[in-house]
Amino acid sequence: MQTVDKITSFCTDKNLFPIIDKVINGKRLTFKDGVTLFKTKDILTLGALANLKKEEKSGKYVYFVINRQINPTNICVLDCKFCAFATIDKNDPKAYEMSLNQIIEKARYAISEGASEVHIVGGLHPDWKFEDYLNIIKILKETFPKLHIKAFTAVEIDYLSKLAKLSYEETLIALKEVGLGSLPGGGAEIFSPRVRRLIAPEKIGWKKYLEIHKTAHRLGLKSTTTMLYGHVETIEERVDHILKIRETQDETGSFTCFIPLAFQPENNDLGKTEHTSGIDDLKTIAVSRLLLDNFDHIKSYWVMLGEKIAQIALNFGADDMDGTVMEEKIAHFAGAKSPTAQQKDKLIRLIKEADKIPVERDTLYNSINIYA
Repeated sequence: MQTVDKITSFCTDKNLFPIIDKVINGKRLTFKDGVTLFKTKDILTLGALANLKKEEKSGKYVYFVINRQINPTNICVLDCKFCAFATIDKNDPKAYEMSLNQIIEKARYAISEGASEVHIVGGLHPDWKFEDYLNIIKILKETFPKLHIKAFTAVEIDYLSKLAKLSYEETLIALKEVGLGSLPGGGAEIFSPRVRRLIAPEKIGWKKYLEIHKTAHRLGLKSTTTMLYGHVETIEERVDHILKIRETQDETGSFTCFIPLAFQPENNDLGKTEHTSGIDDLKTIAVSRLLLDNFDHIKSYWVMLGEKIAQIALNFGADDMDGTVMEEKIAHFAGAKSPTAQQKDKLIRLIKEADKIPVERDTLYNSINIYA
């Protein structure tokens, strides 16, 4: 009761009072509650509520990982309007494809810098075979047995299953057998069919996206999941997306983290030129924390948010900053202003300045080191 009184004492939006009561008493929030939270102007109460739930989950701890992103190619059969990374033209000056040796050397350098994970996503190359993708995982795992390989979004898994003429389950089993450790959550965008028709009409829909993740979970593979916000979606479509994720987590319990991704507006065909605002970013983190009561972790992805907003978000419900993310390309092709790599010492400093305790983790949130 004291917590309710404390929060309501500075709350300036009476519409939040019943939601505060629900949150304090551990009751699940509804679609209507989610919309109300997004529309409130009382950002401080929203942040206090989200931070309260964050601390119930993980105390003062904030997690990060030493990792590297590897994007084997940006040549892609899809032509998504929001994407500034991929090209469908192999003769495009920015088109590239890496050799296996180049991929191995990037992983080798990452390990020398302390990386425990590589994150592999890229274009759907028109000429590569299923065996080419399998070999990337196989050779990396044979060369670096202790390295965790998080690779291939649901969109890529769907493409690979068609290449191999295999079911989703058979495709994932084949990848797991050669060393796949988990799936990244990219490709979710916004689940609304209206939005997908506008920004990525050729991409798989939300039902297939979730089917692939559920299949991976049944096979013992963990995964993250995402939401790309700040383009043409409505608040209601955001809330619907988050609740569909919550339903899936109720069923499988194998999503490790939810990652809101702020839309980067440069070099795409959507015609949107403005970045998301800091208030919108903080609201999205906080509402995600409050709606996703069955998620242990909400990520403040500094690559897209920038260091300052990502740091503030650690007091708005986020308990993870991702990691070093060496040589990230996808967001930076679209205009992300953050550095292309974040040093471990700087991540630790950013977390401590937010009055949190940095925890170096592995991909599955096992603690490696606590910097109290």
